[in-house]
Order: sequence, then C-alpha cells, then structure tokens
Amino acid sequence: MESHEKVVATLEMAEPKKQIKDFDDLLPLVGEFGWYQRLLFLMMIPYAFFFAFVYFGQIFMTLVPEQHWCYVKELQNLTVEQRRHLSIPRLDDKYHKCLVYDVDWTKVIQDGVSEPDTKWPTKKCEKQWEYNFTDVPYETIATQLNWVCDEDNNGATAQSIFFCGAIVGGLLFGWIADKYGRVPALVGTNMVGFIAGVGTAFTNSFWSFCLCRFLVGLAYDNCFMVMYIVVIEYVGLKWRTFVSNMSIAVYFTFAACLLPWIALGVADWRVYTLVISVPLVLAVFTPCLVPESARWLISQGRIEESIKILQKCGKVNGKKLPDEIIKEFRETAAELAKSEQETKNYSALDLFKTPRLRKHSVLLVLIWCCTAMVFDGHVRNVGSLGLDMFLTFTVATATEFPADVLLISVLDIMGRRWLAFGSMVVSGIFSFLATTVAQGIPTASLAIVGRFAVNIAYNIGMQYAAELLPTVVRAQGLALIHIAGYVATILVPYIVYMATIAVYIPLLILGALGILGGTLCLFLPESMGKTMPQTIQDGEDYGRDQRFWEFPCCGRKNLPNKEDVETVKKY
Repeated sequence: MESHEKVVATLEMAEPKKQIKDFDDLLPLVGEFGWYQRLLFLMMIPYAFFFAFVYFGQIFMTLVPEQHWCYVKELQNLTVEQRRHLSIPRLDDKYHKCLVYDVDWTKVIQDGVSEPDTKWPTKKCEKQWEYNFTDVPYETIATQLNWVCDEDNNGATAQSIFFCGAIVGGLLFGWIADKYGRVPALVGTNMVGFIAGVGTAFTNSFWSFCLCRFLVGLAYDNCFMVMYIVVIEYVGLKWRTFVSNMSIAVYFTFAACLLPWIALGVADWRVYTLVISVPLVLAVFTPCLVPESARWLISQGRIEESIKILQKCGKVNGKKLPDEIIKEFRETAAELAKSEQETKNYSALDLFKTPRLRKHSVLLVLIWCCTAMVFDGHVRNVGSLGLDMFLTFTVATATEFPADVLLISVLDIMGRRWLAFGSMVVSGIFSFLATTVAQGIPTASLAIVGRFAVNIAYNIGMQYAAELLPTVVRAQGLALIHIAGYVATILVPYIVYMATIAVYIPLLILGALGILGGTLCLFLPESMGKTMPQTIQDGEDYGRDQRFWEFPCCGRKNLPNKEDVETVKKY
C-alpha cells in the first residue's frame, strides 16, 4: 500500500504543472460557463435592445407616406378626394406630390367648377401638404415638418448626422474605456443615448432634431459593444463562439424585429421615441451588476481587484481558486501589465510603414467600408421594395439569426477569405437581380437574400481583421477600420435617397459595392489555421507562402491554436 502511494505521489510530482500565462488560463479553474457567465450572458439582453433601438430607431421617426399632395386651404370644405382631384395635376396617371394648380380657388368654388382644367398654370406647394396615412399609419416628424419635395432629403441628412455622432462617440468613449474603465464607458454611452433620445421627442425643427440625433449617435455601437467585450472576456474559450454569435443572433435580432411593431403600436412618433429611449436609463445600474474588465484592471496594475472578481466568479460557480494559483497569477499579471504598456509605443501608422502590411491594411479598410455600406444600405432600403415597410423590415432583419447560425457552422471549414468573398459577391448579385424584376414580392425576396448574404460578411469582417493585424497594433488597427466604417455609412442615407429618382438606383450601387468588396477579399491572405502575427515584421511576412487559388477546405485543416483564438476573442 505504501509502495502504491509513493508511486502515485511520484507521478503527481512528475506531472508538469500548467503555468498561468494569461488571464484565460484561470477560467477553467473558476468555471468557463457556469452560473456567473450565464447571468452575464442574460444581462446582455438590455444592452442588445439598447443597441437595436439606437441603430434602427430613427428609421421609423422619419418615414413619409408614399402618397402626399399640396394642401389648398380654400378647398377645406370639400372631401379629401374632391380636393385632390380638383387641385392637383397628374403625372404618369398619378397625382403630383409637389405641384398644385395656380388659380383663384375662391372663384373656382363660386363658379361651381368640379373638374380641373389641365391648361391651368401650376406652381410649387406652399409649405402645406396632405398625406395618405395608409402605408405609414401615424404622424412622423417628417410629416409634421413636411420633409417632402424640396426638403425630402432632410431625413437622409439627419441620418448622416447620426453617423457623424457615431464617429465622435467611437473616439470619445473609446478613450473613456481605456482611461477610466469599461463600466464607466458603458454607463456614459447609454446615458447620453437616453438624454438625447428623450430630447428628440421634444424637437420641433430640423436642426434641433439633427442635434439630438448627433448626440444619440455618440451612443451607437458602444452602448452594446463594451458590454459584449466584457462578457466575452469572462467566458471560457470553447463557449465564446456561442456567446458572441448568439447574443447578436437572438437578442439584437429580436429587439430589431420588435421596433416596427412598437412604432405601429403607439402610432405616434414622439411616444415611440420615448418608448425606445427611456429604457437606456437602466444603464445606471451597470456598476452594481456588471464586473469591470479584468484585462483592463490588469493593464492598470489593479491586480487585486481582478483577483476579487475571479474569486466571486468561482464562488457563484461553486469553485474555489487555490491560493498558490492566485500567487502565481499575481506574478504573471505584473508581466502582462508591462507588455500592455509596451504595445502603447506603437500606433496605427505602423500599419502603413511596410509594403505588404500596408496593402493588407488598406484592403481591410476598403473591404469594411464596402461591407458596412452594403449592410446599412439593405437595412434602410426596405421602404423602396414595394411592400409593407414594417413587415419587410421585420423579415429582412430576421435573416440575421440564420446567417449567424450558418456562419458558426462553416467558418472553420471554408475559411475567412473565400467565405467573405462568396457572401459579399452573392449579396451583390442578388442586389442586381432585384432590379430586374417587378416591384413587390419578387424584388423584395431577392433583396432580402442579398441582406442575408451581407449579414454573413459583416459578422466575418472584424474577426478576419483581428487575425491579420499584428498584436502590437491590433487594437489601434481595429479602431481605425471601425471608424472608417462609420465614415463610409455617412453616405448610405443619400444612396437610399436616390430611390426617389429611380427605385433601382440604391440596389445597383449596393450590388456594385458588394461585388467590389468581395473581390478585394481575394487579395488578402487566408487566416484560418494560421499563427497570428505578433510583430510588425510578422504582419509583413504573413501569407507569403499562400497561393491565390488555395482553398482551406480542400487541404489539410490546421485549426488555430489556443493562444491565437484567445487573442482574437480578446480584441
């Protein structure tokens, strides 16, 4: 018996002890997806709702009914049909939206005239219109302020100003997140969205509306993404794909699908704006419920605080962190903090100092701009597809769920390069096809397939970039790409606005951008199963041995090693 115990003891001593090299090495010891992580996953729900409300909310504030015409005060005693028939000239068998007959209406009424004379002179409407609220059954700010005819681009301008706010917000709250922590940034971005959103409901002019939407734009993206990053950090490696994709596929998609029905349910744009803005105030409870980023705490030298969070995580999950592990982690964390400081010696400019890395960086920026524009363009163009705006938006948005599920299934089989190329090109082809068929179900069906395809490309984009950029400039590079996407989406409302000239123009532009962005993906190296670059020189040499027509699914598959996958999830 003693001999057996000695053998066991000898084997235990001989067994190599797993070293704590990174924060992620502690997660198996405290639970990778226990009750602590499950609660955090559930706590993503309100922030995903905030994200959907901030991003899509403005669409349903600025809708304009398809049928509108000049209002003639002198004919107010006539029925709507009589007024329109008598006062509005027809163009291509439809009532003109911006012209009215220029005659003495008092005399016309006195003479008992009930039929218009097509030879009567016409003039532009004078600040008053009537609307047929059949397709948009409630007043919007666009109908109240008459954003039609000469001012029909006001809605597009207001949406572009929102994205200008997103650029400022990305820089501002990114700085706050690095300087003061993720939780303060999460509270701040949502509180700005709450205050400006409520303010939107009380605006009475174009410029006051634009100011409020600019401020709401400050909250765009960060109102959810900061929470997303924090939660992913505390989830074990094998659960991160599930949590990262399902939080978008389920929470965000469900919230976005609710929006049109909230607008229809309250049937008042001011009440609707309050309904989607007031919930953001719940973010004030974030410090009580959401832990600070352990990685950020370590980078600031606040190692004991990160250990306390891990101990709490273990306690909720029914596990205890051994004292010797805590001691080892204190030493490792000090080294990690030092390496974090060293990366601050680099900037995004280092991406452009060597030729191949410069080419890859420019391509990543251009591809993300195309992807962001196509995605946002399909989101906002649903009103031009010839079907019910509210139902079409819901169906198109719901494609996010199957797109995410499909992506999870095939990403590590097909690889990033060909899947990004295929999904973008398919989106472009179906956008083109949508211009060749009749308005209504045919064009909407093809456009929705295009939206489904670009959903896949959109969800590949940032992961692909994170795998190609060197570690020392990865965070700065991703921030640069992200901001470039914001800048590009400023143009999208004007692309969608071109549907007022011809309904097929936006789809043609989105189709061209999709095919362009997909084609550019082929000039990047494949990153699936490859060791991620650490230094600038690694980034410069990345993919030199790859051939243009190389297909990952046709050769030997080397899945990324643990350190590489962890690094991608970190960024």
